Amino acid sequence: MTEHRFPDARFRTSLLEENDGPATNPTDNRTMGEIIAARFSRRGFLRGSLAVSAIAATVSPLALISADEARATEASAFAFDELEAGIDDKHHVAPGYDADVLLRWGDPLFADSPEFDPTKQSAQAQAKQFGYNNDYVGYLPIDGSAEHGLLVVNHEYTNPHLMFPGIVKIVEKDGKKSAEVAPLSKEQVDVEMAAHGGTIVEIRKDGGKWQVVRDGKLNRRITSNTEMALSGPVAGHDRVKTNADPSGTKVLGTVNNCAGGVTPWGTYVMAEENIHGYFSGELPEGHKEAANYKRLGIPEGAYEWAAHYDRFDLAKEPNEANRFGWIVEVDVNDPTSTPRKRTAMGRFKHEGAESIVAKDGRVVFYLGDDERFDYVYKFVTKAAFNPNDLAANKDLLDDGTLHVAKFAEDGTVEWLPIVFGQGPLTTENGFASQADVLIETRRAADLLGATKMDRPEDIQPNAVNGKVYVMLTNNSKRKADQIDAANPRAENAFGHIIEISEDGGDFAAAKGKWEVLLKCGDPSVADVGATFSTATTANGWFGMPDNCAVDSTGRLWVATDGQGPKATGRTDGLWAVDTEGPARATSKLFFRVPIGAEMCGPLFAPDDQTAFVAVQHPGDGGDDWEAFGRPSYYEDLSTRWPDFKPDMPVRPAVVAITKQGGGKIAV
Repeated sequence: MTEHRFPDARFRTSLLEENDGPATNPTDNRTMGEIIAARFSRRGFLRGSLAVSAIAATVSPLALISADEARATEASAFAFDELEAGIDDKHHVAPGYDADVLLRWGDPLFADSPEFDPTKQSAQAQAKQFGYNNDYVGYLPIDGSAEHGLLVVNHEYTNPHLMFPGIVKIVEKDGKKSAEVAPLSKEQVDVEMAAHGGTIVEIRKDGGKWQVVRDGKLNRRITSNTEMALSGPVAGHDRVKTNADPSGTKVLGTVNNCAGGVTPWGTYVMAEENIHGYFSGELPEGHKEAANYKRLGIPEGAYEWAAHYDRFDLAKEPNEANRFGWIVEVDVNDPTSTPRKRTAMGRFKHEGAESIVAKDGRVVFYLGDDERFDYVYKFVTKAAFNPNDLAANKDLLDDGTLHVAKFAEDGTVEWLPIVFGQGPLTTENGFASQADVLIETRRAADLLGATKMDRPEDIQPNAVNGKVYVMLTNNSKRKADQIDAANPRAENAFGHIIEISEDGGDFAAAKGKWEVLLKCGDPSVADVGATFSTATTANGWFGMPDNCAVDSTGRLWVATDGQGPKATGRTDGLWAVDTEGPARATSKLFFRVPIGAEMCGPLFAPDDQTAFVAVQHPGDGGDDWEAFGRPSYYEDLSTRWPDFKPDMPVRPAVVAITKQGGGKIAV
């Protein structure tokens, strides 16, 4: 997810036409669109057109389509009756399934947590309640159980215009109405800061339904004020020292935690994404961090935190921004533990950190940098994972090699190591150490010639088929002369999915091969160039792939961000996507969210009998849908807050989807 300003910095949403980010990559590195175009024009068109011509000489096109549909339907790995796509103010799930809200913003997490009251919010209350805008969802079994475990959830960002009654006012000037947002008070900023971060909460399945264990001994809230440690190569470096922390090793809090992951040794990792919005002010003239911050779009100032806290004002704390943009690891088994920002994994706008154990026991993390024209990364630990001594893995993430992807026209991908002293990463280019390289990961990747992508979001390794799936959400700014083999469309409004096969089936390999699994969008519109199979129905296609999951049988599930009345005529949701056999590239709609919401998560319980999904910012952008009746930007929200009800589509929520009568999902 990429946040932005519309129409005011405090209107933070995810509408398609605004979510491409500031595009800060200044290099002339080849784009994925250029590479894909060259690849398809060189071999794909020739091979495909000759094959189709030969078959069509003896078989009618209608017969070909019918046969394709039949094969795809029979071979699909998913068995459920498809949901109808549409738009309204409720969530919907495929027939035969229940979608139950498990947690909402403000729900109590501890025995002494206050009940949620939107008219009496405080930072103290929010720190003991479920946070705002839930994104990543992970599950860690307790005693190996698929029905009793810890749910870990990221809280990415806040929408003050939906959170605080009365801050939106309608003004009329020259016959035109517009919305104005009152400045946030310090107390409201404190609530925002407490609503960020993450939640760790015990949950248990009882009678087929999931319940929160409110007095769970491992329940925890992590916020923007939780003390954290910087670890790895950057810890203690001069560029992360501040007035408040002259040691350069202690950081207050984490922000904009988008997707994330859980590790093989049972910890929770949070990915800091759009850090640029939290910083305001100007660096002192001639400050050495100016170019570094510009590459990340810092400062953007969408949040008002700098008005009340000096650490977010670059004029007062010019190094503070270098302490954000990392992967954060949390020990879920100790609620008093200090989360650690693992600097060896690089600093950029992290979307996710999904991991898998390689053949030699080392652990591989796949990382996307969610901005148009930025890169795909992977981190490989130096030491191997020890399944027999989990404590031995506690610092695995402090030592390893970060790589960036370079995709070629011939369908190969090379993982370029981001290591000080190798290639252009030298003192001549302004790097004095590995710490410098990691603080400026984007610039290091620029110099290595990485491939510029269409907003890399979730990247999911698949242990069953040995593939890796890369979600590329969209890039409406890509021009016709910027298309390449791995980013094949100009003005790519709908995104695509790339499938990587690492050499020898080894996720730690330095090279691999790649294919475009799907070019997304409406396949009935020729100019879109979508490539769903012909068995995909009018409900089954989607655009803007964002988060994804692979269940225990290796099936791919894709969640979207950016659909809506203007973009696709349907809300975001969760689609089941076939990746194997005759059904490959067939997609079916399983769940959809209310108007204005973004589909996050998803996550399958270890027994595949529950799908957890995160419904983020429901009701936001509702002015796009005339029937909604309460355009979220253009009304005084206080007129409806007095009638607040728990089922109103304004509270972000985690939803548990189960099969009626029990059993595995889509089987």
